[in-house]
Amino acid sequence: MYHSGPMTEFPIAWIRSQFPALNAGDDFIFFDNAAGAQAPQNVLDAVHEHLFKRNVQRGGRYRQSREVDAAIAKARESVALFLNARQSSEIAFGMNATSFIRIVSVALGETLGDRREIVVTDLDHEANVATWLALERVGAKIRWWPIRQDGRLHPADLDELLGAKTRLVACTLASNAIGSTVDVAEVARRAHGAGAELFLDCVHYGPHGTIDVQAFDCDYLVCSGYKIFSPHMGFLWGKQAALDALPTFREDFIPDQAPFKIEVGTYVYENVAGMSAAIDYLESLGRKLATNKAPTSRRENIVRAMEGIRAYEAKLSVEMLRVAEEVGGIEVYGVRDPALVRHRTPTLCFNVQGVTAAATCEHMAEKNIAVRDGNMYSPRLMVRLGLADPRGAVRASLVHYNTIEEIQRFGQELRQLRSR
Repeated sequence: MYHSGPMTEFPIAWIRSQFPALNAGDDFIFFDNAAGAQAPQNVLDAVHEHLFKRNVQRGGRYRQSREVDAAIAKARESVALFLNARQSSEIAFGMNATSFIRIVSVALGETLGDRREIVVTDLDHEANVATWLALERVGAKIRWWPIRQDGRLHPADLDELLGAKTRLVACTLASNAIGSTVDVAEVARRAHGAGAELFLDCVHYGPHGTIDVQAFDCDYLVCSGYKIFSPHMGFLWGKQAALDALPTFREDFIPDQAPFKIEVGTYVYENVAGMSAAIDYLESLGRKLATNKAPTSRRENIVRAMEGIRAYEAKLSVEMLRVAEEVGGIEVYGVRDPALVRHRTPTLCFNVQGVTAAATCEHMAEKNIAVRDGNMYSPRLMVRLGLADPRGAVRASLVHYNTIEEIQRFGQELRQLRSR
């Protein structure tokens, strides 16, 4: 895996200047990024330009249609660089991660053979659980990999689950609910040692750190672009041979090879152009972080940006945990020790003693702070944490454009809630 080396100070002022939604003059604090992040100006420009200049179907012989083909090819190459894919044909575009997980699960359900066991976790978003549970109808057997008391998945616990009948391990790289991260390279090593494949949900981790499918050695991976500063869209990566082998629905005129066999119907081209522009933004951030201004590759700039984001967000995580501890009466779920922030994203899942999750969110909304309550689409995790509906929890999810000052204002409102 490439490492970027020394970096300059994190340019938070420049970063915030790139996002119009953060500069609307309304003193709004957006801590709901796990539900979808804001988009930088260059992404808005890319979507506008596409709709204005080439709002046509691809595959035609006229200039505008060929420009759509070129824009999709560029986006595929950009996403391949973002993931460190071996080739751009391993990238498929579509509506969202959930639909791609279902496409792969249906295909694998037709090819289970003697390997009928699928390992799922109680840390994951329901999209990476229910899609695999649905295969029980075609003879799959589900095996559960539970989190430990520390709110983390430990790869060593897989040893008693993996065997000659294991077809697939499906897990997340980071929990969208409590932020805990997973050592997926070690998961891959153990899964492949048993002859199984690894399917990764990287939706939540996408904006928080470097993704490297070659270093992870996974077999499939999904992301939702709108968590990574683009409009609403999703993409699937898979090893070329694995994708080509999947039995998928396709119309007769579609080649029986990836990525075309995976991309069912027409997707939103302008949002794909926006995803490409979001990666351009990350490359710009990487160039800003470079201490040596000599030309570097696109992948090097992406990695530098994501490593810088990871380091800066660790500071946000530490401050969030410090504020929760200082306020008192705040129950934090998942990794709570500031010394272990490398095992989490800046996603704080919590409850305020004596205050319902809904009431906490209502109070924050009145103060122009966006947080979310409920089960975070991870109902099985909530049950494990003793937070089954209707109780739920509150989630404050930050990304690299959030600030220490915003966290401190958030802490002031938590104090007000505690003093009622």
